Amino acid sequence: MNRRLLFALLGALLAVAGGPVSAQIFPSRPVHIIVPFPPGGGTDTLIRILGPKLSKEWGQPVIIENKPGASGQIGSNYVAQAAPDGHTLLMASTAAITGKNITQFAPVALVSAEPYVVTLNLAVPAGNIRELIAYAKANPGKLSFGSSGIGAASHLSGELFNSMAGIKMMHVPYKGTGQALVDLLGGHIGVMFAPAQTVLPQLQSGKLKAIAVTGSKSLEALPRLPTVAASGLPNYQAVGWFGLLAPAATPKDIVAKLHADVSRILSLSEVRREMAERGGEAGSGSAEEFGRFIAGDQVKWAKLMQDAGITLE
Repeated sequence: MNRRLLFALLGALLAVAGGPVSAQIFPSRPVHIIVPFPPGGGTDTLIRILGPKLSKEWGQPVIIENKPGASGQIGSNYVAQAAPDGHTLLMASTAAITGKNITQFAPVALVSAEPYVVTLNLAVPAGNIRELIAYAKANPGKLSFGSSGIGAASHLSGELFNSMAGIKMMHVPYKGTGQALVDLLGGHIGVMFAPAQTVLPQLQSGKLKAIAVTGSKSLEALPRLPTVAASGLPNYQAVGWFGLLAPAATPKDIVAKLHADVSRILSLSEVRREMAERGGEAGSGSAEEFGRFIAGDQVKWAKLMQDAGITLE
């Protein structure tokens, strides 16, 4: 083989090695998906539906790790500093992505974006939104609502409700919605703006009661529940989102493969059915659309936090 031909062959091999082969060989080892909240919340529930399917798709173990703390910032920071090769991902929700860290991540896929459920302890004497507002006004300082942490959608949904209704329910932050749920059941807090995945079993068993959903339409899992806006607080709307993100420097071809694989799994009838049974609705759209959605969501909640004097931990 002459030298010119040898160099040509080497050049072709190097071109392939530096090109889209990274996505072709991904993943080459187990994939770790970090949930920045404790087990039992909506974020954790949803990724544990997808995890086994992703493992089968990739032919590699998918290891789900809970790293809670600081309203999701501990787990988020861990992923932001991980090697940007697709093998460490973040299963995030509203609180985990802020104006300070949004540039540290590459959006991969919106897993679910859905209204929260206004859920009450059975002892709270309200059967609808109007009655809840009236009770809060008649009993200032008596009602408290729990959330998965400061800046979480479950927190901000309650603060938006306070602001628009002219009431003051006291906010009690927890390390996750699962922990808040325990205190809601025990009567230590009276209200939660909760992901349906978290509270659906307790609603079905009659241990808690739901009076409305926070979005612009009814939730598939709870079709009889009216919206907050239609049942006593016009123009109110709040949506919680859950989605997968990668470290910002992750190669675009790997992000594209991750998005395609997750989207394919979200389209499966059995996955959509399991999500619906647990109160979730599968997301859709491109990774770029997910990025724009997060950015718009940040603008809305940043203004509310500024107006309410809310500071992240």
